[in-house]
Amino acid sequence: MNLTSQQIIELAQRTFRVESDALAVMADTIGEEFALAVKSILSATGKLIVTGMGKSGLVGRKIAATLSSTGTPSLFLHPAEACHGDLGMISKDDIVLALSFSGETDEVLNIVPFIRQNGNTMIAMTRNAESTLAKNADIHLLVAIKEEACPLNLAPTTSTTVQIAMGDALAVALMKLREFTAADFARFHPHGSLGRRLLMTVGDVMRKNNLPITTTDCPVIEMVHKVSKGGLCLIILMQDDKIEGLVTDGDIRRAMERLQADFFNIRAVDIATRHPKTILASAKLIEAEEQMIKHNIASLLVVDDEGLLQGVISLGDIRL
Repeated sequence: MNLTSQQIIELAQRTFRVESDALAVMADTIGEEFALAVKSILSATGKLIVTGMGKSGLVGRKIAATLSSTGTPSLFLHPAEACHGDLGMISKDDIVLALSFSGETDEVLNIVPFIRQNGNTMIAMTRNAESTLAKNADIHLLVAIKEEACPLNLAPTTSTTVQIAMGDALAVALMKLREFTAADFARFHPHGSLGRRLLMTVGDVMRKNNLPITTTDCPVIEMVHKVSKGGLCLIILMQDDKIEGLVTDGDIRRAMERLQADFFNIRAVDIATRHPKTILASAKLIEAEEQMIKHNIASLLVVDDEGLLQGVISLGDIRL
């Protein structure tokens, strides 16, 4: 079949509309069962065990991962493997979230008797409140849809979207109730960009060796040389261990344009920022980033509690 570019775009637009319509309906129909599910997970002393088969299983893995990274200990249990010994993963204090869009998935239903005998609270997520899984659950989360976005109305598309959205809604509600903060999130993502900025200090990454330091009367040719050689696009003016100012490569360029021939007669102090922005070495990287963004600058001088120069930090050092 040959389709025009416009027809291809229209297929994508229809997909977005079908799935967004389903989400809108779910937003309008969500009820007390959802609140009960959130409260039950919050009050549990054990883990949240998420299980599901096929596409629901893939969604379940995502839900478990999202919850674990936002303060709710969770893990995914493959229902087929569960019947071959992995049911031992479920302790009596755990809650089970079982996903089956139809509510009739054999592999999921096969582990329901164990869950009931073990005394676990079970939350079912299905499209049918009258399904076998829903009727055997303590709490039912309805994820009904009118149609799949798939043109054959067969491939899980809209159905997986609403399942993911329901899982995200659980995670968001639990985060709010647990008063989960950005710092908490960073602890679970220490190697991520956010974790790095929230956990590491300015002193951990600042440049402190071979800093481009000069005096206030530094002549222009020497200024240009030091800025180029220093690799920080700036020079620091010092006098008796006291910071007297800062000159950036931008300051030099603007001075060249403004002064033209007179440019070669100036000294560093003539174009310096006399009171440059500073930050303590003990500050978090995210504080340094916020200060640079606020003042529209690319670097900060790092000082100790007495205002003595310790190093330099740039946006590039933070956003590795």
